[in-house]
Amino acid sequence: MLHLPRVAGRDGQLILRQLNAELRNCAVDLRADHAEVQDLLPLDGYALQDLRFVSYDDVGAARIFGRLHYLRSARRGSRSYALVDPRHGLPVTLCSVSPLDWGRVGRQLSKQFGVPADRAWDVSRVYSFDVAPGNAISYLLGKVRKSLHQAEPDAELLTTAVDPNLGFTGSSYRAANWQRWMTISPRPYIYLDRRYISPRKLREDYDTANVSMVRALSGAVVEQSRVKLLDSAIFCSRLKGETESVPLDEQRRLRR
Repeated sequence: MLHLPRVAGRDGQLILRQLNAELRNCAVDLRADHAEVQDLLPLDGYALQDLRFVSYDDVGAARIFGRLHYLRSARRGSRSYALVDPRHGLPVTLCSVSPLDWGRVGRQLSKQFGVPADRAWDVSRVYSFDVAPGNAISYLLGKVRKSLHQAEPDAELLTTAVDPNLGFTGSSYRAANWQRWMTISPRPYIYLDRRYISPRKLREDYDTANVSMVRALSGAVVEQSRVKLLDSAIFCSRLKGETESVPLDEQRRLRR
């Protein structure tokens, strides 16, 4: 779904030929991506209580996020955690966390909730394989909350962004007792040679997220989505005590 806005018109429509082409290209890419991380793919299913929670190898996590996560990249300087199978130690569900560096979200957390931005951490990547049992993500999030609280006693909050344009609703976060505290306006998706690329990755690779400058520096085809996108939801979880719910009329809409 991340690739469809590239070919959709401003009204959100696209023709069947375009849809089939995107599906075919994604299927080819997925097969190649699976081949690159074949040694990390879990094949056996286990009950949730049989999985082990571990601090996971950052190199292995980067391989999985770089090949199988929809953003196709890992966050630099992040810590990785996983639920691994008891027999082979292969990751079934994993995530990465890093200090929050989203200025607008950090300022709102400080202003509205009294949480200093430097005491908030962000869940930047989550991936779950097909063999993962139900509730694996919410179970992992609960373990991560406890582990981070022990490792970083000054940390107060976990945050994450949920993009509804990809069909995400935040159900796993709600199941882990997270709450939606605010929303943030969308920006167009960017595509480099027909592959989605995040603004953060553009800045890492080209020192800029300006589309015109990236086009000039790379010589690649750089495109932006045109269809109107929905706001992302910012979910939060306090590391100490319960996380309070925020009434809809008190949830601020942040602008990029």
